[in-house]
Order: sequence, then C-alpha cells, then structure tokens
Amino acid sequence: MLDLHLPLMLFVTVLFLTLLVLLNNMLFKPLIKFMDDRDASIAKDLEAAKSFSSNTDELNAKADDIISEAKNEAAEIRQKAINDEKTLAASKVETKQNEITKEYESFVEKLSLEKEKLKNELLSQMPLFKESLKAKFSKL
Repeated sequence: MLDLHLPLMLFVTVLFLTLLVLLNNMLFKPLIKFMDDRDASIAKDLEAAKSFSSNTDELNAKADDIISEAKNEAAEIRQKAINDEKTLAASKVETKQNEITKEYESFVEKLSLEKEKLKNELLSQMPLFKESLKAKFSKL
C-alpha cells in the first residue's frame, strides 16, 4: 500500500530545514528588521512632532505677549498724543480768550469815551434845545 522511503523523507526534511534557514536569513530577518526600523522611525517622528507642538505653543504664547505689549504701547502713544493735543488746544483757547478779553476791554473803553464825548456834546447843545423847545411851546 503505502511505501515509506526513508532516504526520500530525510532529503525532504533536510530540504525543508535548509529552505527554512534560507528564508529566515534572507526574508524574515530583513523583513522584521525593516518593520522594527519603521516602528522606531515612526516613534522618533512622533516625539519630534510633540516637541514641535510644544515649541509652537511657546511661540504662540510669545507672539500673544508681543501683540499685547504692542497694543498697550500703541494705546499709551495714542493717549499721549491725545493729551498733547488737548494741552495744545487748551493753550490756544486760553490765548484766544485773552485776545478777546483785551479786545472787549478796548471796546468798552472806547465805548465809554464815546459816551462821555456824546454826553459832553449833548450838554453843550442843551441851551439850543431849550431855545427850540421854548419856541415850539410858544407857537402852541
């Protein structure tokens, strides 16, 4: 029925073991080494990405600090400019008020002089008015 050939079985076993050793050395070990290297590379890249992520967080925080400092500085400059302009405007207003006050005082002085002059003229013309009034009353 079934004949067993011992030399053939030994040859197939040796061939199988030889093939297993060759495949192990030429295929499986390089494949496992490649997969281990790839895993190590992926882990290394993940660590680098995490460090870059933390680095970007620091840079974002620094950028936010710089922006807030710039906004504060701009607000201070704006406020200083506003205060300077208010001071300048106040001094101009004060100067103009002083000019107007001087002109007003000059006007009041001229007005009082004209009033005195008119009063003196009217007083000097008073006898003529009395005469003209007497003449008018006498005609009535």
